[in-house]
Amino acid sequence: MTTTPNPSDSTDPRAEAQPTHPQYPQQPPAYPTGPAQPPAPPAYPVQSAPPAYPARSAPPAYPARSAPPAYPDPTAQTPPPPVYPQPPAQHAAPPVPPQPQPQPQHQPAIPPQPTTPAPLHAHHISTDQRRVYLKAHQRHTDATAFGTLLLYLPHFLSSLLVVSLVSLVSVGGLGILAWLLSGLLVIHRPTEEVIARRMLGLRHPTQEEFARLAPVWQEVAARAGVDAQNYQLWIEENDTDLNAVAAAGHIVGVTTFALNRLPNGELAAVLAHELGHHVGGHAWASLLGYWYALPARLAYRVIRFLALVTLRVAAFFSVLGFLVIALFLGLFAFATLTTLYGLPLLILAAPYALAAVGRRAELRADQHAAALGFAPMLASVLHQMYGADQAAKQQAALAARAAGTRLPKESTIAKLLATHPDHHTRLHHLQPWLQPQPPR
Repeated sequence: MTTTPNPSDSTDPRAEAQPTHPQYPQQPPAYPTGPAQPPAPPAYPVQSAPPAYPARSAPPAYPARSAPPAYPDPTAQTPPPPVYPQPPAQHAAPPVPPQPQPQPQHQPAIPPQPTTPAPLHAHHISTDQRRVYLKAHQRHTDATAFGTLLLYLPHFLSSLLVVSLVSLVSVGGLGILAWLLSGLLVIHRPTEEVIARRMLGLRHPTQEEFARLAPVWQEVAARAGVDAQNYQLWIEENDTDLNAVAAAGHIVGVTTFALNRLPNGELAAVLAHELGHHVGGHAWASLLGYWYALPARLAYRVIRFLALVTLRVAAFFSVLGFLVIALFLGLFAFATLTTLYGLPLLILAAPYALAAVGRRAELRADQHAAALGFAPMLASVLHQMYGADQAAKQQAALAARAAGTRLPKESTIAKLLATHPDHHTRLHHLQPWLQPQPPR
């Protein structure tokens, strides 16, 4: 019978040969422990208290306001009124029953009407500032300016002869050169100041006048494409006449009547007319011719004065002496005419030709204003001037009738020497700009 071996039997050689495992510790090794809280931060220096500033002193005590004086009580000083005897009692009237008060009727409230501004004048224009385009050539010399210079040529030659005779006796050719160069003073601003004040009787505008005149002038210059600063505005102290003037190279003047009475559109038309004289060269041409004609005119007046004095002295002594002096003066005049090739005759006829050219220049200035859009305004101004002239003529006729005389009619020579066309002629030349334009 076989027996089963017991594994637990210590007599098994394999069991005795197996190695034994090492024994590990039951708990983990103890690590070094640190402090629970980090070390305290370093001690910083304690901030010292701010320096003590001096305490603000209390404001000074102002004197206390004294109480107002006590005025006496009027009731304490006024004696009681005297007792007057009462009238006898009368029978009292029966009481009147009170009348009921009328109840006010509630009327619908009328809303306030909006205030409408005063309507502007029909010829009012806007003077708001806008972009302005200036022309490259803002001035020119038209045919009337050339005609004026040409008609003043006989005066210039006669003046040159007079200046030459005087210069040869005194300073020689230097006087002639100085006289020729003096014509440049026409466009010299300081000289224009003297001309405006002394010759034309103008003055500078006040602040209020300039505030009204300057915007209108700038509007006119903007429409014409010229620089408004190139001209200087002046005022003529005249509250009765509607007039304006353009002189020298930069003078533009208006009367106080035109400035204060005309709406700004009609004032602009007047200024545009004067600007037309400057743009066309009429102003400087006429002044230059007048300047160079002064020596000849002065010599003519001296010769005429001496001739009249000589004739009167000769007539005082004898008739024969008067005839001799008259014959001598006639021979002298004939010799002068033949020697100077009839130049004095041209001088005598020049005023009529200059007046005709001046009337043409006025029409050209009207056309310049009309081309800028001021034709209706200028026509209104001409109608006003015509009405003023007619009223003046009627007053003169009434005064002549009261004096038992007749008002003399205007002579033909006066019409030929007129520097301005009549109002009907000027209005006739404005008709192309007054007619309505057909729609395009």
